[in-house]
Amino acid sequence: MNPRNYQKELDRVLEGLEREAAVPRLLLHSCCAPCSSYVLEYLSRYFEITVLYYNPNIYPPEEFGKRLKEQQKLLADMEFVHPVRLVEGRFEPEAFYQAAKGLEQEPEGGKRCEACYELRLREAAREAAAGGFDWFATTLSISPLKSAQKLMEIGERLGREYGVPYLPSDFKKKNGYKRSVELSAQYGLYRQNYCGCVYSIRT
Repeated sequence: MNPRNYQKELDRVLEGLEREAAVPRLLLHSCCAPCSSYVLEYLSRYFEITVLYYNPNIYPPEEFGKRLKEQQKLLADMEFVHPVRLVEGRFEPEAFYQAAKGLEQEPEGGKRCEACYELRLREAAREAAAGGFDWFATTLSISPLKSAQKLMEIGERLGREYGVPYLPSDFKKKNGYKRSVELSAQYGLYRQNYCGCVYSIRT
């Protein structure tokens, strides 16, 4: 069985929107400004986007604030085809530590990271359902270190649970990661050197 090509699936969704001249509402979970830069440049042509900055995994608290400020800066400086707004999620590190309980020694990219993906995507799905959004997604797949397949599995399952479809995506495709680096330089964004949690600092 051939693996799914999430970029081709996304292409089909976007082609359908163009044919219908539709501009649906997308709830986009963002892990940070640099990762969101390319995704926003790409998707704001097709969607009215609300960015959800919800990252209770970030350590220390000062880093959470620093990344949030960079997200605010990017949205203020960047021009978009359709409106983009920001929702600042709660900083609740206890939720992350509860999700990571028993997985503290897992390697980076392992079961602990999957639990973290689920924590953040569940909040995105909940927000999308409560706000009547047409789709939800996350910027996380732009990272070469993140599994688009695992993110899709979690996102689609939560989409079924909350009744909001998860947008098929692997944003590292089409040179997405490379473009995010270029945009980060263009907008003078702080690019962190670790994923975010206290465990990723030690690796």
